[in-house]
Amino acid sequence: MIVQKYKDMLQGKSVIRQLSEFAAARGAQIGYENVFDYSLGNPSVPVPQQFTDTMIQMLQERNPMELHGYSQSLGIPAVRDKVAASLNKRFGMQYTGNHIFMTTGAAGAIAHAVRCVTEPGDEVLTFAPYFPEYNPYINLTGAVLKVVPANTENFQINFEAFEEMLTDKVAAVLINTPNNPSGIVYSTETIRQLAEIMTEKSGQYGHDIFLISDEPYREIVFEGVDAPYPSSFYKNTLSCYSFSKSLSLPGERIGYIAVNPDCTDAESISAMCGQISRGTGHNCPPSIIQLAVAETLELTSDLSVYETNMNILYKELTELGFECVKPGGTFYMFPRAMEEDAVAFSEKAKKYDLILVPSDSFGVKGYFRIAYCIDTEKVERSLDAFRRFVKAEY
Repeated sequence: MIVQKYKDMLQGKSVIRQLSEFAAARGAQIGYENVFDYSLGNPSVPVPQQFTDTMIQMLQERNPMELHGYSQSLGIPAVRDKVAASLNKRFGMQYTGNHIFMTTGAAGAIAHAVRCVTEPGDEVLTFAPYFPEYNPYINLTGAVLKVVPANTENFQINFEAFEEMLTDKVAAVLINTPNNPSGIVYSTETIRQLAEIMTEKSGQYGHDIFLISDEPYREIVFEGVDAPYPSSFYKNTLSCYSFSKSLSLPGERIGYIAVNPDCTDAESISAMCGQISRGTGHNCPPSIIQLAVAETLELTSDLSVYETNMNILYKELTELGFECVKPGGTFYMFPRAMEEDAVAFSEKAKKYDLILVPSDSFGVKGYFRIAYCIDTEKVERSLDAFRRFVKAEY
């Protein structure tokens, strides 16, 4: 007999993916250059040339078995050591390679982190607006995702609601900063207050409450924005990272978990992840990609285009009357829709070949997400479509 819950999930396909598919189909009709597709967070800048050169050099000069053979289940030791050293240099931490577990992107990191620190029935809190895929990431482990209502004033944490929901059933708190979909970066004040509350409640309840920090946009922070490293503030933190955005490598599926060295059972968690892999079929990411990112840890793609695109859109949309908290990073913007029904708003936008994602699946009503990881030239051409849309419909 097939498993019904997965069959049922077919009726709840990702809205983001559906809109991306619509944009592709529309592009086949009128030319994709004429579709202003703001649906999918797919990096639009090329990988650094040094990454490409490193790949070519390795393929030409290194032992094929080293490049294409199985790596150790926790990742290649030399790669883990380099990741630890880089984090220590940047954030003043004390990681060793034993605190690093290599994963298939941030999604793979979260999948392992949740299984390390929750039992079936435990609750995991996250904060709206949040990435919709957190629902299967968490709920399919047997834990239960609970969503703290949004602070729509500035999209920092709604601490009053958080403290009400932080019961003794909560085993972990999942944050995403810089945030998808809002583009907001949690401030030092926010992270410090979060850490203080979690420390207090852990003592009150007599059990650890872990912080799972989802950080794929860590490097995309705009000028002058306060962007603390959460693990520096709370010892029981598992940092989940991906090179998808920093190096524009989403298709390579490469990331890691970094276990705070002061964390409970810190020396065991990476090894535990290896055991979790035995049951999930993860079995480590490709050896060649691990080796390539290890040689380019201090690099990023040219991420400046995202701040350029943000400034263009923020100026135009606010002048058109949209309310929007200005993003501090990522390549997302989360304006308030011009009517309460964000789905209806986004459907109307399609008539102008604007593909905008309604906010309902992000845990907030009445907003929409713009993924502005597209060419700046296309962003500028989309402004006329926004003007026509607003004038005709609102």
